[in-house]
Order: sequence, then structure tokens, then C-alpha cells
Amino acid sequence: MIEVQDLTKYYGSRLAVDGVSFQVDEGEIVGLLGPNGAGKTTLIRMLTCFMPATSGRATVNGFDVFSQSLQVRQSVGYMPESVPLYEDMRVEEYLRFRGEIKGLGGDALRRRMGDAIERCQLSDRRRQIIATLSKGYRQRVGLAESLLGDPKVLILDEPTIGLDPGQIREARRLIQHLGERHTVLLSSHILHEVEQVCSRIVMISGGKLVADGPLSELRTGIGGQGTTLLEAAGDDAEGLKRAIGGLHGVKSVSAEKAEGDYTAFRIESQGEADVRQAVGELAVRRGWRVRELHTQRPTLEEFFIRKTAEQNLRGRAN
Repeated sequence: MIEVQDLTKYYGSRLAVDGVSFQVDEGEIVGLLGPNGAGKTTLIRMLTCFMPATSGRATVNGFDVFSQSLQVRQSVGYMPESVPLYEDMRVEEYLRFRGEIKGLGGDALRRRMGDAIERCQLSDRRRQIIATLSKGYRQRVGLAESLLGDPKVLILDEPTIGLDPGQIREARRLIQHLGERHTVLLSSHILHEVEQVCSRIVMISGGKLVADGPLSELRTGIGGQGTTLLEAAGDDAEGLKRAIGGLHGVKSVSAEKAEGDYTAFRIESQGEADVRQAVGELAVRRGWRVRELHTQRPTLEEFFIRKTAEQNLRGRAN
């Protein structure tokens, strides 16, 4: 549904997007992730034909963003970071106005408005003046407007920015629901939101693509199964530490005093090894009382910080 090949954008002499390539398949919810200033909004504006690229190629729903910009705009529902709303209009008046701009009218417009209002849970606000709406409801109005043309592709730029935790949770559920009927490209710098909503991540930093893949693969790329934590009570902690270190798949072990009689062991695995069962069985055989045994898996935050740091170092080197 979205294909990007070597897309580049200069603002004068400043390089904002540097040869980015990726693909979004039909039915996916893909997160475009990056720190502030990474080039996310610039990339989205090129894909939605709000600004031209300097070079490269991109298609949305099979239409070229350079030569078929009108068809691209007709097939995309776009919600910018700051939703432009006419605050003196009522919700349904605004949606009717926007629908008419999109070329809708009569029964078709009424059906599309009704569907958008229902899907964005605005039924009890349809007669309310937009200026009196909360930030969360204004975001819903912007999202409803993007749905009026029944687009195959939705492109959402920071859709949860400025919302409180309850509103963010509602927006997350709504986006997941929209993913059942639309292909979604979601821009954000909030790691937790991307993890909750998206199945795949396209990560950019300094205008460059630094990662692209399913969340599970990105976490694995940080390194193995992660860290296994054991809390147990018993005699000869140093002896148990050495025994754990001798288990197959264990890279290193450290131990420190925990509360009471308990000792906390931190066990690093080699590669993909999952050592939890072997560690638990060893502790029980040696008569230790196990209170806790679990794995701390690599997080998207760790991956994000590492990748952006690597890109920053390369940028300074160049």
C-alpha cells in the first residue's frame, strides 16, 4: 500500500530526510518511530503530497506522489499533528463541510458522516461547538474527518500528543479498531504507544532509516533472551553462583544481597539460550528456596536509545 524508495528532502542546504526506503503492506499498522527532529513529519508530508521530495520515489495505494498527487490525496486519510479545526462550527457541521470539499454529497455524505461519527465515538458530541471540546474529542474530530473519504490508507502524525492517560488509552483502542479496515502508518516518538498499537516499526534518526521490522525481531536484535533474575534463599551463595555459571547457555552471573536471607542472582544468557528451567532445577537440587525466577527481555526503549546513539555518532563522524 505504501512503497518508499530512497526518498530524500533538503531544506536549502539542510538534509532532513536522507534516502529512506521502506514498505507498508495492506492491513498493517506500522509505527514510524523516531526522536523529535528525526524527519518523521517531513516524511509524512511528502507521502501525503503536502510538500515535494527532493529526490527518490514513493507510491501510496499504487499512485505516485510526484505525478499523481490528486489520486494520492483522494485515497489517503491524513491527520496532522496539529489538527486544523474551525472552532466556531459544530462537529457535524464541520464534517459536512469537509465532506463536501472531498466531493461528497447527498446520501453518500450522510452515510460517511454517520459511519465516521460512530466509529470515532462522537455521537453524543455531534451538535457540540468544536471550541468547547476537550483535546481528546478534538483529536477524534480530526480522525473522523480523515475517515470521510473511506480511505484505504490512514496516515496519522502523533495522534496521541497532548492527551491525558485515559484519552491515550481510548485513542489506542480506536486506532487498533481502525486497523481492521485500513492500512495505518502511525508516527510517534512515544515508545510505549507504538509498542501497544503497532506490529511493525520503521525507525528513523537524523533523517536516516536505522531499523525496520516486527517488534519481536527488533527486540531479538538487542541480544538474545535478555537477563534472567533469580531470587532465592539458602547456604553458600558463592557456590550456587559458580554452579549457575557452569550451566550450558550461561554467559555470566552476578550476585548481591537481597532482603532477609535472600540473594539476587543476575544471569546473562548466550545468544538465544533460555536458561530459566536449568537455573530453577539447579537451585531446588541444592536446597534453595526460590522466591522469584523470571526473564527481563530487551525493551524497545533499549533498542531505540542504542540505534539513535549509533546514528548520532555516525553523524558526528561525517
